[in-house]
Amino acid sequence: MSGRGRLALCAYAATMMAACAMLPLVSPASWIVQAAFLTAIVSGVGALARRVPLPRPLTVGAQALVALLLLTVVFARGQALAGIVPTPEVFQHFGQLLQQGGDDVGQFSIPAPATQPIRLMMVGGVMLIGLAVDALAVTFRSAAPAGLPLLALYSVAAGLAQGSSAWLWFVVAASGYLLLLLAEGRDRLSQWGRVFGGAPRSPARGFEPPGGNATAPARTGRRIGVVALGIALVIPALLPALDSGLIGGTGTGTGTGGGGGTISAVNPLVSLQNSLNQPEDREVMRYRTNASDVQSLYLRIVALDQFDGTAWKSSERKVTDVPKTLPKPSGLSADISTTEIKTNVSAAGWYAQNWLPLPYPAMQVGINGKWRFEPEGRTLVGDRGQTTRGVQYSVTSLLVEPTAQQLADAPPASASLVKEYTKVPESLPSVVKATALQVTQGAANDYERAVKLQDWFSSEGGFTYDTQVQSGTGSAAISRFLKEKKGFCVHFSFSMAAMARTLGIPARVAVGFTPGSSQPDSTMSVGLRDAHAWPELYFEGVGWTRFEPTPSRGSVPSYTRATAPGGGADTPDKPNATASAAPSAMPSATDSCPAQLRRMNECGAAAAATGAGPTDTGTPLSTVVGAAVAVGLLVLLPLLPLFWRIRVRGRRLASRGRTPADGADRTLSAWREITDTAWDFGMEPDDSQTPRKTAARIVRLGSLEGRAADAVHRAAGAVEQVLYAPHPQPVSGLGEDVAQVRAGLRAGAGRSQRLRAVLAPRSAVRVVWALSERWSATAARWSRRRGAGADRWAALLRRPSRDQG
Repeated sequence: MSGRGRLALCAYAATMMAACAMLPLVSPASWIVQAAFLTAIVSGVGALARRVPLPRPLTVGAQALVALLLLTVVFARGQALAGIVPTPEVFQHFGQLLQQGGDDVGQFSIPAPATQPIRLMMVGGVMLIGLAVDALAVTFRSAAPAGLPLLALYSVAAGLAQGSSAWLWFVVAASGYLLLLLAEGRDRLSQWGRVFGGAPRSPARGFEPPGGNATAPARTGRRIGVVALGIALVIPALLPALDSGLIGGTGTGTGTGGGGGTISAVNPLVSLQNSLNQPEDREVMRYRTNASDVQSLYLRIVALDQFDGTAWKSSERKVTDVPKTLPKPSGLSADISTTEIKTNVSAAGWYAQNWLPLPYPAMQVGINGKWRFEPEGRTLVGDRGQTTRGVQYSVTSLLVEPTAQQLADAPPASASLVKEYTKVPESLPSVVKATALQVTQGAANDYERAVKLQDWFSSEGGFTYDTQVQSGTGSAAISRFLKEKKGFCVHFSFSMAAMARTLGIPARVAVGFTPGSSQPDSTMSVGLRDAHAWPELYFEGVGWTRFEPTPSRGSVPSYTRATAPGGGADTPDKPNATASAAPSAMPSATDSCPAQLRRMNECGAAAAATGAGPTDTGTPLSTVVGAAVAVGLLVLLPLLPLFWRIRVRGRRLASRGRTPADGADRTLSAWREITDTAWDFGMEPDDSQTPRKTAARIVRLGSLEGRAADAVHRAAGAVEQVLYAPHPQPVSGLGEDVAQVRAGLRAGAGRSQRLRAVLAPRSAVRVVWALSERWSATAARWSRRRGAGADRWAALLRRPSRDQG
């Protein structure tokens, strides 16, 4: 197999190895077999086109055309002419599939089902990356830039997938890229044929013939690659700040040691929205509790306490080791009735969440593994890749039962707490506060204001629980929600918390699960569709208090109703199967059914309609693609001179045969590369000078010394041999001389000059000159053809002479 054939094979292997990082995203993984087969065909077309040989742009164009035909046959055969030729309907069908694929990505959690739109996105994406890698590494002989599309492919997978095996996919993808680089390096070395590998083993082994083994350089390249790969794997594991990098991690950013570290701001709303959109309500966890009233046993994951105008998110907080007994809840006084509850939880084997779902407020948590405690939010978060996957734990929590009067009589909170939890961004529309003041008109205290807000959202304000609306979380989304009065739990909780803050009531948003549904074995089952968000408002003496503004979801707290049923525990010491209540999977109609449906006696229908989740598509796919293309052009266009220069250098230094004419060609190409390199560093070429004078000028202006100066003069002597000697002697090692000159010029140049030589090489103007010459030649050719055509027409129209008649 030729060197270019091996390079094409390595480019294909690198693409598929990077594509393996996407295997956890979709189930079943049969799509990668299809992607591998179609990408192999595209790579094979490139190999045939290069063998013809076709010009490089035509080679890439032929591969792109074959890729389009293959995608048409596989995904749009019914819309194609004769089942293979793309038509406008084919592109319209592709657009519909991609748009539906974007919807599916937003709806399904990982692993997503391999629907036809998702399969098109996966297979088409791998084919596109494979085409880009093949074009850069093989067609244009630049393997290093080919790492960019490979990195893009891996980054997408790493950004979406979660799990401890992310490092494995990184190793696979990085190994593919190293394989590609080593193949290109070996191919370049073998073309020159002269490889120095240190002291020869025997007197006859100082020179390796063409095709020999590049032992030392290849061995050095492998060592460098292995060391770099090892550093990339080890350093993120040692530095907490890199724990959530591209090669995986939990995203918690926690440190090690006794009680130190921080927890980074995260936003679990994406997972919440994905959970609500699942076509199948998979069980997340199952628990058994001794609480007699389970409807209030929400399982809380995290509190979102920062609102910056674009989204609610959790603050970066200090974390500590999990204490044996958690500290007393903030703001809770001894005057408030509390009941101790015990709960045993078992998480599903597939459910991987960094945050531990807990009843609020938890007082003791018995769990194995690497967990950390965040005191402000009273949450437990996994450390160093620890997740909830398959964990079993026990929780002792408090059922806090304040009365309406206690909440109404609550004294003001501390100034620091009020300042932190009543912040609203300047971008929050004034209509939010105006609406809050209007709704709470006549309320005598913060408790009455909170209840009025809750009742207005849940029953009196005419709001509808609707999962088809756009699921924004910023200021504009709140304003739109108050106007359209349609949304789901995210909109209700975010809007009530924001409105409460405008009234001076400390508020935040909790994310977690509603209690779930009872099972025949007296356990409670919590599914994906039980994912929920609700507001928590702070009352001094009670602490953070749950409210439920979302209609037909969850349960309205007893302390906000006129009649307050009691809770309690039967046997606090040990959960009992017979002690568990059996609440309905949906709340009762009298608790949370909208008023308009309650009057029509249709609360059952409203409750049944809550199984669906939001299907918001977010930003249109066409907008995302257009923005990505625009950004790509903005990034790539300034780099075109750099890519052209790399391509030209590779062509000039490539071996093109072993005849004397080929040797002369190589010598002149190497000399042109030296003069262009000097030009890139500011020494404009002067074709009127002899090679010897040009070499002296480069040495003088470039301040070259030692080996670099000798290399310039040696190359100039070789050029004079080719130009003037009757029988020029072949000269070897010109590639090394070019590298020596380039290194010497770089060493003598300043930083700005070096950057200019790399990013904006002056010699790139030769492209403009070449295009101008081609245009002139083409114009002259057409002019001659038009003249010849006019002469032929004149001859045909000329009247025959009488002699001919």
